[in-house]
Amino acid sequence: MAWVVIGGSKGTLTVIFACYIVGLLGSLLVSGVVSDRVGRKPVLLPALGLAMAACAIFVSASAVAALIVARLFSGIAVGAVVSAGMAAVTDVAGPGRRRLAALPASCAMVFGAGLGPLLAGVLGKGVFVLEAVLLAVAVLVVARMPVRRPVPPAKGAWVRIPGVPRGSGGQLLMGIAVFAPGITATSFVLSLGPSLLSGLLDTTSPVAAGAMAFVMFLTATGAQLAVQRLDRRTILLAGAVSTTIGMGALTAAVRASSVPLLVAAALLAGAGQGMGQLGGLSLLNSGVPASRLAEANAALNVGGYVPAGALPVTAGYLSDAAGLTTGATVFGAVLMALALVGGLVVLAGPASVRRK
Repeated sequence: MAWVVIGGSKGTLTVIFACYIVGLLGSLLVSGVVSDRVGRKPVLLPALGLAMAACAIFVSASAVAALIVARLFSGIAVGAVVSAGMAAVTDVAGPGRRRLAALPASCAMVFGAGLGPLLAGVLGKGVFVLEAVLLAVAVLVVARMPVRRPVPPAKGAWVRIPGVPRGSGGQLLMGIAVFAPGITATSFVLSLGPSLLSGLLDTTSPVAAGAMAFVMFLTATGAQLAVQRLDRRTILLAGAVSTTIGMGALTAAVRASSVPLLVAAALLAGAGQGMGQLGGLSLLNSGVPASRLAEANAALNVGGYVPAGALPVTAGYLSDAAGLTTGATVFGAVLMALALVGGLVVLAGPASVRRK
């Protein structure tokens, strides 16, 4: 919402979004390993505090620099939550419900990602006041969370590119192969979707952009609930197919100036991210011990957010130089190819992924 007030080029808009990705990636280099060694709460509580600071900056932001700092802070906080927070959900669920734990963790992430833009479109900067209240509640919940301190690994650097134990690399690769194109597609909709809508509908209403983001992530949540009982390979293949078709719809939407096709592209992108995320988390929950789970979650998210930050920024600057139609078309074609490759990676993956 603050972007709508301050204004700027499409390239600058995507750079502001990319600052969130930079903060998130930097956090992932530390938060997963630290969480596995010292516990979930020592990582989550400072992250929630940093998110509250970001809310305060957003409320008072009057320049692009302030937005960059706020997005950086929020990215750092989210990096801690998607690694340590998702691992904490699995810890609370217990050893017998590790697969089931992936579902609420993943659904909470995508549903919250959609609810934020919708509330921002309706409430304006007031959404950050509401978010600060919710974060305060989250602090109380985390402080009372019954999570035991994990047994720390004996060796290894504290700050490193996150990874998985030996033997789990194939599962991580399959998850990233589908999750990365899916989250890159939704990142494009979040960063440049308002510009596309304003051109097609001749409106700058933040409610319209927020509503599109909301239904995109609502679809992500619904898709995860719909496929939760399927085997992991089927879930991942469905995610790859959804993202592929979605990017075809995006290309057609900008070429034909069609709002229905743009909405369809957003919905398919949401479903692709949701299923890729659920499939990836389920694979890691099934094969990675608790002492490395937060780091494994961080590795999955690093693999997803690197292209999610780089490709939309590239598309934004290309749109400034050659037009939004050209930028969106090139982006859609590249991501369609990546989603197809992701599907092939899943098909070539180990047969053990078929197990529920």
